[in-house]
Amino acid sequence: MTAGNEKTESVVVVGGGVIGLASAYYLAKSGRKVTVIERDPSLLSGGSAGNAGMVVPSHFIPLAAPGVIGQGLRWMLDPKGPFFLRPRIDIDLARWIWIFFRHANAKHVAASEKLLCDLSLQSHRLHQELSKGEGYTLTERGLLMLCQSEKGLEEETEVVEAAHRLGLEAELFDKERLREFEPDAEVAAAGGVWWKQDCHLTPLDFTNALRKGISRDGGTFVEDDAVDFIREGKEVIGVKTAAGDSIEGDRIVLAGGIATIKLARKLGLRMPMQGGKGYSFTLPKPRKSLRLCSLLKEGRVAVTPMGDSLRVAGTMEICGSDTSVSPKRLEGVVENFCRFYPDFTKADFEGIEPWVGLRPCSPDGLPYLGHVPGQRRVIAATGHVMMGLSLAPATGWLVEKLVSGEVSPIGLSQLDPGRFG
Repeated sequence: MTAGNEKTESVVVVGGGVIGLASAYYLAKSGRKVTVIERDPSLLSGGSAGNAGMVVPSHFIPLAAPGVIGQGLRWMLDPKGPFFLRPRIDIDLARWIWIFFRHANAKHVAASEKLLCDLSLQSHRLHQELSKGEGYTLTERGLLMLCQSEKGLEEETEVVEAAHRLGLEAELFDKERLREFEPDAEVAAAGGVWWKQDCHLTPLDFTNALRKGISRDGGTFVEDDAVDFIREGKEVIGVKTAAGDSIEGDRIVLAGGIATIKLARKLGLRMPMQGGKGYSFTLPKPRKSLRLCSLLKEGRVAVTPMGDSLRVAGTMEICGSDTSVSPKRLEGVVENFCRFYPDFTKADFEGIEPWVGLRPCSPDGLPYLGHVPGQRRVIAATGHVMMGLSLAPATGWLVEKLVSGEVSPIGLSQLDPGRFG
């Protein structure tokens, strides 16, 4: 450490998605020399560019939860359904499913909800700071969970009760209140929940702001794939790229989403993770304007106004690393959206190229965040399922604390990258 308390450690961040960029941002801001190795600077091949852009403290229930398995099996019978697990002979998939089954219960939810809530609320505060400091728009009007059925409303009422116990702000509303939220468009819903602390943004505006901040604070970018590590004995001291370059660093952060699996294995760590494929359409000039982002309970579709455009996103296909497009599931996304927003028709989506991306899904629905076992210099930060953009600032902030050796203000033992052995 030099005069002025300036940190001179060098850090190599593998991954240029939202988690990698947020980690690099906070590391560069702290005065470290940061190099980001990214495969695709446009983010178009990852899980960030085309996502729904939601910041969601409301999402405190992990993917592995009671009822998910039964509902998922029913959806798999529907070719247009919002969930699909691609059957294949694969040991890693079998292990992932087994761990998921073991965690899809009330005990796991109870053990996880406060942690997810704490991470989300901290990330929300950091998003507020970043949007003001780095100049991207964070729209803070809340999120609508829209329900068409009484059963859906009953289920969400239970979620609201749990949310209130955690100190979150949520309001049940009826059809009349819904008209106040969305006065300019017809919404076919019986009511739902207004999550007051949720908000939304345009993903590429956020990532571009992070990149600008990293560059301003001296960080550099290398467009390449990380394929192996440089070692001194058993200790990792850098990263080798596909182009044959060797990039050394005092610390290494593995934040490359689903691609992190292969690198982690080279360190003896088998982190169970599957790609969760999602699709989106972005309507450049929607026929009706919406004020709030929304989640469609029975349709499992996310809807987000982004400036003058409107993004409609959906599906969760557990598919490994397959990015092929299912026309039937795209139809399902469009049909469910139009069912809730009858001002729109399928014709509104004609000629719009769908986006497809992979979310890195851990089997218990919790991120991986912490040191790789046996490697004091290497930190893993991945596996955020559908909450990468939402949790990115908190994750990057915590990565910087891990590099600093500070005690984390949020307990991270449940997020240990080596928790599954």
